[in-house]
Amino acid sequence: MDKIKTAATSDAMARPTTKDLARVAGVSRATVDRVLNGRDGVKKNTVDKVNAAIRQLGFERNLSAANLAKGRTYRFVFVLPESGDQFLEEILRHIREAGNVFAAEMVWASVQHVDGNDPHAISTFLSSLSRQDTDGVAIMAPESPQVRDAIARLQDRGLRALPFISNQALSENHCVGIDNRSAGRTAATLMGRFIRAQKGQILVIAESMRSRDSIERRYGFDEVINARFPHLTPLPSLETYGSAERTRQVLQAAVARNPDVVGAYILSSEARIPLDVLEDMTFSERLVSVAHERTPCTEASLLSGRLDAVITQDPGHLVRSAIRRLRALCDNRNTLNSQEKIRVEILLPTNL
Repeated sequence: MDKIKTAATSDAMARPTTKDLARVAGVSRATVDRVLNGRDGVKKNTVDKVNAAIRQLGFERNLSAANLAKGRTYRFVFVLPESGDQFLEEILRHIREAGNVFAAEMVWASVQHVDGNDPHAISTFLSSLSRQDTDGVAIMAPESPQVRDAIARLQDRGLRALPFISNQALSENHCVGIDNRSAGRTAATLMGRFIRAQKGQILVIAESMRSRDSIERRYGFDEVINARFPHLTPLPSLETYGSAERTRQVLQAAVARNPDVVGAYILSSEARIPLDVLEDMTFSERLVSVAHERTPCTEASLLSGRLDAVITQDPGHLVRSAIRRLRALCDNRNTLNSQEKIRVEILLPTNL
């Protein structure tokens, strides 16, 4: 009796197969295979029967096994800025790491560097991609009409596109990255609590305010500072374009015009150059500084006291999530939102 119960339990827990689908739908396994692979030559009535059987049995296709049997590969390209610093190096390291991790699943990831300040160059590269050699693209670039249109044409050619870290606001896809407005609100809350001056001004330093993530961080930052800390005044955003010379010029000019600077919010993903420039400057009050992304520079700056807090996101999670989402788009599947959500994390000297 126990053996009979065990066998029955095992059968009940067994996953339905294509043989079960064929039996319930009243068709051949070859027909089931054609429906599952979206091939032509199957009547609509038959397709409806197979789909009804899928719902009835709770059938879930083992795509990994099916892809392996067919020799299916996924070819993804990460489009990244050609100029960058330590955070970009972390992203590149995790892309190389992911290439090893996902190789067994026939996923290949390459990197193409573009001039992030040249939307025409980005558009030209995206226009050069074809379905014959690429399945999906993760794009880290500022939003512009040229890039937006190039992405739309990319999708029209059957390629999958995903905003990566820097959001492009594609209606059907969510960006792989943190909620940047929430990140800006977090930075403002920390800065407002850390600053002890009765009043003062805050430097806001960005690489480019054409980047949607910078815009959203700035919006969230101002929202909290203006509502909760009215004695503090955020100054207009300073754009560095990643240039050390320009960073020094714009910061020196801003401080000369605003002698009551008590804080600095570095909202770009690279903080090394602004931090080096700020260290050489003199301020009437102790400068409270908050930056983004965990890098060797921001870690050392936290420990030395140059930085008070870092708002960060896990670069390894970013890369793995981008690959999983692109693969799901190629397979017309959904990913698990709770798994792909990138958290806003706060680093202090005490929790490194």
